[in-house]
Amino acid sequence: MTYLDYQATTPLAPEALAAMLPWLAQQHANPHSAHAPGRAAKAAVEAARADIAALLPPGGTVSFTSGATEALNWAIKGVGPGGIVTWASEHAAVLDTVHAAGAGTTVLGVGADGRIDLKLARAMIEPGTALVAAMLVNNEIGTIQPIAELAGIAHDAGALFLCDAVQGYGRIAVPEGPDLIAISAHKIHGPKGIGALWIREGVELAPLMHGGGQEKAGRSGTLSPALCAGFGAAARLARTQMDADAAHVARLAEMALARLGPEWVLNGSRDHRYRGNLNLRRAGLDVARLMSELRDIAFSAGSACASGSGRASHVLRAIGLSEGEARASIRLGFGRYTTEEEMMAAIDRIDSAARAQRVAA
Repeated sequence: MTYLDYQATTPLAPEALAAMLPWLAQQHANPHSAHAPGRAAKAAVEAARADIAALLPPGGTVSFTSGATEALNWAIKGVGPGGIVTWASEHAAVLDTVHAAGAGTTVLGVGADGRIDLKLARAMIEPGTALVAAMLVNNEIGTIQPIAELAGIAHDAGALFLCDAVQGYGRIAVPEGPDLIAISAHKIHGPKGIGALWIREGVELAPLMHGGGQEKAGRSGTLSPALCAGFGAAARLARTQMDADAAHVARLAEMALARLGPEWVLNGSRDHRYRGNLNLRRAGLDVARLMSELRDIAFSAGSACASGSGRASHVLRAIGLSEGEARASIRLGFGRYTTEEEMMAAIDRIDSAARAQRVAA
């Protein structure tokens, strides 16, 4: 199996697994207990917290959550009353949550490359806005947004700024400026089931869940030392490997685009993008048939979170693609453990199968 779906999830790093195993096999103490085993578990959690924070701006606190969806829900619902401004290409965890929050929500459009218009943002983010939410790297098309500039616009209007950094954290530098940053372990070769919300010092959120209040920022629930240790190890590895990983995915992307013919069109920005995401469309492509014929290549027809919905990607529609163009698009995600040989073999087979569709038609 050739795995090209790194935006959905990444393979668990051996280093992360090794960090988790002792806490799964022998060391079972509750990190919130006062006895010696509990203190040892807490020390492991705090070491992981420090490793995760090292990839984030200074001046904030990392609060563990069950994943990025919880982190985003907590940030949006915890800010309090006031308008919310976000964009049509955001993840469903943001778009659905801002609508569920019941506050006045403004959803702005993006350009054909998926980029946010800063002039429009400045005009629409007004005093009285409580929160502005934008993602660092789009999960479907890889477009990178001008986060530092957006945070400045939000602050000028007296609003807090939330950055969904799930697809960028550990892959590119997270800019300074946000007040709240949501991240996830399983996008950086860590375990599933754990994420975090970084909260700038001085920012207070209402709790999303009530209980013991184990995390300093008010999040309740017993933490898993194993998941925290795995997340920390993955973050530590990402910090040392970031430049090498970036160079690797850039080389793979360049090779893939050079091999594919002009019939394939890149969705999203060519210049402002994370290189480990290639969202491509080909006129008339039957993606369901393509995936059926290439079952030993794992790639995506869109976001894994929306698969099976029967709807075309809302992100591709937001950048102006027609329903047909959106449905004729695929997403190839690759990273640290993708080899050049398997990448190019997969590209050749995808291209060949797509060409065969045209011949048969």
